[in-house]
Amino acid sequence: MINWFKYSSPKTFYPLAGKLIPWFASAAAILAVLGMYVGFFMAPTDAQQGEGYRIIFLHVPVSWMSMFIYLVMAFWAAIGLAFNSRLAAMMATALAPTGAMFTFLSLWTGALWGKPMWGTWWVWDARLTSELILLFLYIAFIALQSAVDEPRRADKAGAVLALVGVVNIPIIYFSVQWWNTLHQGASVSLTQAPSMAMIMLVGMLIMALASWMYTVAVALMRVRCIILEREHHAGWLDELKEVKQ
Repeated sequence: MINWFKYSSPKTFYPLAGKLIPWFASAAAILAVLGMYVGFFMAPTDAQQGEGYRIIFLHVPVSWMSMFIYLVMAFWAAIGLAFNSRLAAMMATALAPTGAMFTFLSLWTGALWGKPMWGTWWVWDARLTSELILLFLYIAFIALQSAVDEPRRADKAGAVLALVGVVNIPIIYFSVQWWNTLHQGASVSLTQAPSMAMIMLVGMLIMALASWMYTVAVALMRVRCIILEREHHAGWLDELKEVKQ
């Protein structure tokens, strides 16, 4: 049995993260190539939207990830706030930029999809507006932590904001059911059969998994940088450098 609590401190997690990064990065690259091949070469042309629908193989996974990363970020922020865990707070901080990037990509690819389908780049639709609010929440989280000089106070302030912002996630997900919106309903549901060809679903799921592998790899890289920045005074870093030499 692996004692995971052993890796709950920056000292023990730092070398572990370094070993995991190449594996997750490689998995992300392989899955991304496979997912794009399935989406652009194996999936059939849509009867109504033609070839333009293929943007969903990027738009849908990054939209899923924009919400999922926020939930994971809020989870780590809550752990850091409740148990005063430095590493958990660092993980929340490390995830925020990637979540903001995926949210931006979701909005941008949605605009590229919406222009030929709706005839406009942007509408103040419930789904689009709540997704835009999600981007603002990510930016606010990053800005708030940057504005507070003391790291532990910054972590606590960011955690409160992250937890308050969680209420926006179900609004994004259920907006197409709660309001009359231009955005189409969910094509994938846990309670219903998918309303698309299986090969399309496989392509989207592979791209979603590739996005998650990428997120893990980048978050681990970023959290290692945060550890070096915050723990520069710790003696174990000097010991680690000596071991490498």
